[in-house]
Amino acid sequence: INVCCFSPADLPAYTMGLSTPGLAEITSLDSGNIDDVLINLGVCLLSFLCRFSQMLHPIFEEASNVVREEFPDTKQVVFARVDCDQHSDIAQRYRITKYPTLKLFRNGMMMKREYRGQRSVVAIADFIRQQQVNPVKEMHSLEEVNTLDRTKRNIIGYFDKKDSDNYHTYEKVANILRDDCTFLAAFGDVSQSERFSGDNVIYKPVGESIPDMIYLGSLTNFDLTYAWAQDKCVPLVREITFENGEELTEEGIPFLILFHIKEDSESLEKFQHEVARQLISEKGSINFLHADCDKFRHPLLHIQKTPADCPVIAIDSFRHMYVFPDFKDLTVPGKLRQFVLDLHSGKLHREFHHGPDPTDSTPGQETGGEVASSPPESSFQKLAPSETRYTILRDRDEL
Repeated sequence: INVCCFSPADLPAYTMGLSTPGLAEITSLDSGNIDDVLINLGVCLLSFLCRFSQMLHPIFEEASNVVREEFPDTKQVVFARVDCDQHSDIAQRYRITKYPTLKLFRNGMMMKREYRGQRSVVAIADFIRQQQVNPVKEMHSLEEVNTLDRTKRNIIGYFDKKDSDNYHTYEKVANILRDDCTFLAAFGDVSQSERFSGDNVIYKPVGESIPDMIYLGSLTNFDLTYAWAQDKCVPLVREITFENGEELTEEGIPFLILFHIKEDSESLEKFQHEVARQLISEKGSINFLHADCDKFRHPLLHIQKTPADCPVIAIDSFRHMYVFPDFKDLTVPGKLRQFVLDLHSGKLHREFHHGPDPTDSTPGQETGGEVASSPPESSFQKLAPSETRYTILRDRDEL
């Protein structure tokens, strides 16, 4: 049994920074109370533990003490825990496959990025402080719009007043999507010229030439507002980096990746367009990603490519990697979609073991027996959680 739950770098943090235990307020959650408790909390840092991952608990308790002194309102910030040995149904519900896992919840909604910082009192407390910073920057002049960083996704709200249901909904959405978009707001006289038909929210996409998009739904409807903002803030094709690789891997679905030179925006735009045109129905069954060729030289070498060969499209199924034959065929109707469907149907894996399907042979071409292809093993699987930092659930059916 693997009981190693911390990396060596964490151990000094564990031995220092612990003061005399105070009145630690760790809320224990179970199947009967988890929904009612989380929905009423602004922020909850929830620790998913098993019997082999208890080393974190005294640090977690002390961080809770520190945070409680700064944020005494028990509806504002709460530290909680789930014993996943006792409540395996909760672990399954939130797809927890390693321990200890720290997840952040806002108003009952689990944030997609878990806490991966140092396991120390200081670091955890700092993380919670950052979560309390208002993600909405107030504009004091509409001229500030002209100085926005257009390499980022910006959402701007124009409101009559800050103390309104419309703004409270906007602020709630901004808190959830703070890592994906930049949120700004203007109020009163500053925003008046933009409120021609009442409070107004717009999205400014990346780039100078793409027109703004206006939210046409009700600003008092959180679900509609959040769905609209999430669609704008979380792109269909995301960039994979070494920083987010672990969390993308943890989503547990294959990758369709465009490897391109960082400055090659034309290939990326073509890939984004074709993914939206051919594969929108596959969203949720495969992750659409793009990667910097220079940074990801190793996966390229794994498929016998170099940055000089970019742009290159490949699938990583977490078992093998499969290369899309020719980037120039990207715009051939249905070609990219068929590549993905061949993964889902098992054709790519089948051909790995048995060679091309008989129906795929060229007319008049005689096959001299099965000649199996040889796609390399998965490369991005190496970005999965480290077994020196977590207790890894060996058999996911075990829960």
